[in-house]
Amino acid sequence: MSRIFVLGATGGVGHRLCPMLAAAGHQVSGLVRKPGQAEALRAMGADPVEGDLMDISAAEMAAMLAGHDVAVFSAGAAGSGPERTRMIDGQGPVKLIEAARAAGLSRIYLVSAFPEAGRGKEPREGFELYMRTKKEADAALAASGLDWVILRPGTLVHEDGDGRVSLGAALPYGTVARGNVARVLAALIGTPSICREILELTDGAVPAEEAVAAARRG
Repeated sequence: MSRIFVLGATGGVGHRLCPMLAAAGHQVSGLVRKPGQAEALRAMGADPVEGDLMDISAAEMAAMLAGHDVAVFSAGAAGSGPERTRMIDGQGPVKLIEAARAAGLSRIYLVSAFPEAGRGKEPREGFELYMRTKKEADAALAASGLDWVILRPGTLVHEDGDGRVSLGAALPYGTVARGNVARVLAALIGTPSICREILELTDGAVPAEEAVAAARRG
């Protein structure tokens, strides 16, 4: 089993993912921005580590990652403004790459964005910035020399989902429940033979674990 550090542990995907990882026998730690979030994270079976992704340095993050094997980046600015988008969605993964190298962490799972999200609508400056920033973070991780998996979900919806998904290198655009994103991440972490892959994800008809097993065979 792995020691896993989750950035975005209290978010819509992260707070579903942490208990799944703990139930699978992994040792889980998660970043919390507010002291009041720590108890909720402990209840999920994860150890809270306090820090603000906007403010911590790569060196401080490396100290947090010490002793961990895997990091999951599912944090996001969630439409809270261009500066937070740049710092969280953009600089967050870049800091994580530097921190992982310093800490000797072997693998990063990055939750990104479906390239066709929002297309066909009137362009909005904030959304275009978000999409550019996500792609830049993907490119930085892909060029990092680390082991990684980039997961690009369709438009996220708040539901837990029914556990059935579509997963592949290129998919028609669609929505996906945050709970299904968490299920696929948990299954990917449990399948380390899937490495240096970019996978797109929507809700679908195949159980998440089967979809990940099919991706491994592919």
